[in-house]
Amino acid sequence: IAVTLYDALNQTYQNNIQLNAERENLKASEEDINISKSDYMPSLTLSGSKSIEDTNKLTNQTGGDATISDVDPFTTSIKVEQTLLDFGRGLELKKSITGLNLAKAKLTKKEQDILHSAIDAYSNLILAREKQNINRKNLNLLRRQVENDKIRRDRGQITNTDLAQSESSLAGAQAQFTQAKSDLLIAKLTYENIIGKIADPNQLKKNSKSIVNIPNSLNEAINLSKQNNPDIKIAKFDLAQSEKDVAISESDFKPSATLSLERSYSDDLSSTIDEREKDILKATVSWPFYSGGKKRSKINKQSNLTTRKRLLLDDAVRTNETNVASAWSSLDSSKGFLNSVKVQVRAAKIANEGIAAEYERGSRTTLDVIQSNSLLLSAQLSQVNSERNYLMAQYNLLKAVGL
Repeated sequence: IAVTLYDALNQTYQNNIQLNAERENLKASEEDINISKSDYMPSLTLSGSKSIEDTNKLTNQTGGDATISDVDPFTTSIKVEQTLLDFGRGLELKKSITGLNLAKAKLTKKEQDILHSAIDAYSNLILAREKQNINRKNLNLLRRQVENDKIRRDRGQITNTDLAQSESSLAGAQAQFTQAKSDLLIAKLTYENIIGKIADPNQLKKNSKSIVNIPNSLNEAINLSKQNNPDIKIAKFDLAQSEKDVAISESDFKPSATLSLERSYSDDLSSTIDEREKDILKATVSWPFYSGGKKRSKINKQSNLTTRKRLLLDDAVRTNETNVASAWSSLDSSKGFLNSVKVQVRAAKIANEGIAAEYERGSRTTLDVIQSNSLLLSAQLSQVNSERNYLMAQYNLLKAVGL
């Protein structure tokens, strides 16, 4: 069964450990909003106590024994408290909402990074597979050539030197094939680490173009990146959170007010009181004026951090434009290079077929054939490398744009 890039990306999206970890971070940010909302709700407290008294000695002022009247008081209470005025809680809620947006942006960035790594692993495994196939064909070709050259040597058509050249080329091809098999194994392990298990690399279906449309121009790519690039979004939300921190620090100088109602019941309260039920309605207003400069320094600190985040946002925007322009340039150059390599491969094939025919007629030497095979092998390897580079250049641009 063929495995498409869609299949691999879907498998990565569902099962990648790093993505699942980032999703848990998003859930934690959602709980931060619930925590902030709870500051608007009243609190309810139940409490109770039971003590046992055992007086060992009790004397009066004259030194004589006094009457001991031990009690075992039991007290219960229920208290409802509501915050009426708190300038910081609204800011905390807004900060939590911004934090949720920040977590979403970080999840988007992580998704793009992981999926880009999956595409890289997918295309690299296909590249390793094709390199192994090319080297295998070259190895089989040189084996046949060595056998033919042995026959030609025995007939006196070529010398031992010619045969040695063929055998040397065969040894080099065997080393290259061994290296290609090792590269394929490493590429398969990398694929399975990022995406998941793959039984046979031959199942992977090769793509020559990205599965998402590429922007038509550099200006379009830059404009799209300003809207979609997760690094810019993260920098913006970081700045927004920092601005909220400044406002929260300033709210520490503002008043707060609470209202509470407490009902309590006491039994065996003292030697003269048996039971007592009491209701307490209490309003509290507080307004801090001085804390040794701590709160003012906290405001200054948050202001400095906000300035830092604003500078980082400016840097993210500039870096993004540079990255998009660089990715666009790489895409353009990789496309041109691929077209040139395709022409090179076609020419190398024609030349190789002609030299092989001329060699059979005796008008070409063994060295000519070896050089021709080497040029063709180099061109074919260059083509599969260029095809992958062109594909990854497309996805590098899409990643820079934020699509």
